[in-house]
Amino acid sequence: MTTGSLLAADLVIAVLAAAAWLGGGAASAARRRPLALGLAAVALLATLARAVTITALARAGWWFAAEKVLIAAPLSLAAVGVAGPQLLRARGDIRAAAVALLFAGYATSSALLVTVLHGYPASAGAGLLAISGVVAATVVSGRALGAHPSRLVSRGAVVVTVAALVTGTGLTVGPGAAPAVPHDHGYPAVGIADEPDRRYTLTAGTATVNADGRNVAAWAFNAQVPGPELTATVGDILEVTLRNRDIGRGVTLHWHGYDVPNDQDGVPGVTQAAVRPGQEFVYRFRADQAGTYWYHTHSASDVGVRMGLYGVLVVRPGPVSGVDVTVPVHTLAGRPLPAPRVEQIEAGTPVRLRLINTDSTTHRYALAGTAFRVAAIDGVDLRGPTPLVDTAVLIPAGGRYDLVFEAPATPVALFVDGRSVYSTGPVSTATGGWPVLDPLGYGATAPVPWSRFDTTFTLVLDRGLDLRRLLPRYAHTVNGAADPDIPPQVVRRGDVVRFTIVNRSQVVHPWHLHGHHVLVLARDGEPATGSPLWLDSFDVRPGEVWKVAFRADNPGMWANHCHNLAHADAGMTLHLMYS
Repeated sequence: MTTGSLLAADLVIAVLAAAAWLGGGAASAARRRPLALGLAAVALLATLARAVTITALARAGWWFAAEKVLIAAPLSLAAVGVAGPQLLRARGDIRAAAVALLFAGYATSSALLVTVLHGYPASAGAGLLAISGVVAATVVSGRALGAHPSRLVSRGAVVVTVAALVTGTGLTVGPGAAPAVPHDHGYPAVGIADEPDRRYTLTAGTATVNADGRNVAAWAFNAQVPGPELTATVGDILEVTLRNRDIGRGVTLHWHGYDVPNDQDGVPGVTQAAVRPGQEFVYRFRADQAGTYWYHTHSASDVGVRMGLYGVLVVRPGPVSGVDVTVPVHTLAGRPLPAPRVEQIEAGTPVRLRLINTDSTTHRYALAGTAFRVAAIDGVDLRGPTPLVDTAVLIPAGGRYDLVFEAPATPVALFVDGRSVYSTGPVSTATGGWPVLDPLGYGATAPVPWSRFDTTFTLVLDRGLDLRRLLPRYAHTVNGAADPDIPPQVVRRGDVVRFTIVNRSQVVHPWHLHGHHVLVLARDGEPATGSPLWLDSFDVRPGEVWKVAFRADNPGMWANHCHNLAHADAGMTLHLMYS
């Protein structure tokens, strides 16, 4: 059973336990003895089962079990300790156990809410708020059911509730809980005085475009989705002028996966101001990395990219040999792009398919009709890639895979999520049952280039209630905080930096660090055994723990975020900054 499955199972068991305790209390209040005893038995069994899942999660990593051990376990013990004796004493009127059973339900529910609303890390504030809720709900239920505790007990309950509520609230929303990210910095611009070899102009504006046979409203570069394909040869200087015609939320250009100088990275509020309607901004950088990349707006990126503000960037080492095809996959207004394309290719011709996932979720790609090799991932060539056949690849949000093969005499077809997007003729092969390539074990291995790490960081990805704004929001969090309240990661130039990235949520988080590629060291404790895997976008699935590393050799302040752009917009963004 995977850690992700354990997280889901623990959540379901916690809901079952809470429902059974509360249902038992309601049945007891209604004097339905058999039902109350049956539900109490289910609650006890669920509580025991949860002890097993919590123990298993703790063995997988403290990140997955912290609040469960420190808050849920004591509350569950209190539930059993209070409800159990009352059930044993209620031999006559089962209604006498109602308040105790409801207390157990409130205790279990409060522990569950800590996991769902607060998440990681466990905190004294969350524990106190849980206690205040349990005590208050129990007192109200007792009064509603006609229980009459002594005046001393009643006053004590009120004091405990108020004290726990006030203290817990103060600890949870206190201004010192998470320092704000400093967005002002003085990193010098890296100017390039030479004349550009390639000049492009991109004009962002609203447009109507055709998507899978239907006209849809879009935001587009040069009135097309995707925008124009930008190409260069290694050594070229690119100059791209960005103009904004009428995108009210502003636009920028981020060169996804291309490790440009910091002032060219296109992150509003960090490296530049957003380009407003009627304004323009000129990007200029040297194309010194061959490979497959893409560009997109980073201003209101959740909306802008989804609406169509993206395009392809390809940097080649030299003249093209054979057939070189880019396949940027996107979903525009619910319609899949690109439209299916059929191209006749002479047998024996070398073919490179550059697969780009510009959506916020993972896509499944399958090349049918020929053996192929994965030549590069995220713009970096792999070492010793071997031929694959009847094998699918999963490309995370923002990721790129280059597939190479020699065209056979028979047709081949590329399927994305079962839909043919590129082919040389009709292919009817069913690809849904094919195994999926694990890139961590593909290709020829090589030693890790570093023997030590100067700086280490742990990022625990979760969901939780963010109370540090004027209006509370349910945010995607990193180490318990949401943007802009996540402390920056500070490194020095030349440091070898290691990240441990932990996903304790129930959704996939495709992780993306600007300005650097990271070397994958391990996933879930298993070292990477294939070709050195240098990535800029990788899926961290529920329950997974990734260890990656890089050398800090590109000074500046860099966004480090989930590339499910809705998650980034909902708080899952932090910054790496050089001291």
